[in-house]
Amino acid sequence: CSNLIEKSFPPEQWNLYLFHFSDGDNWGEDNRKALQLLRESLLPRCNQFCYGQVESPYGSGEFIRSLEAAFGEQEEKVVLSEIADRDAIYDSIKQFLGKGR
Repeated sequence: CSNLIEKSFPPEQWNLYLFHFSDGDNWGEDNRKALQLLRESLLPRCNQFCYGQVESPYGSGEFIRSLEAAFGEQEEKVVLSEIADRDAIYDSIKQFLGKGR
């Protein structure tokens, strides 16, 4: 995402809204690296970062908890949504867009 922004979507010319959907499982140090990249590279260049985590019976789903711990309510650009099932995806997108930045 960072490379795509750098190559094709300069923030001074674009309003950037980033959407990331996942089951929340990462390998090893991935959460730490992802949070660092988000904090240092993506958030300074975007209007909003939206993360929707789909509930999965197969994994820990810890990434949303990592995002909450790192950004909580203090970072208004970060919007988090827990998605219980396929039917809840639409509501999650409405929640993201309702924050309007």
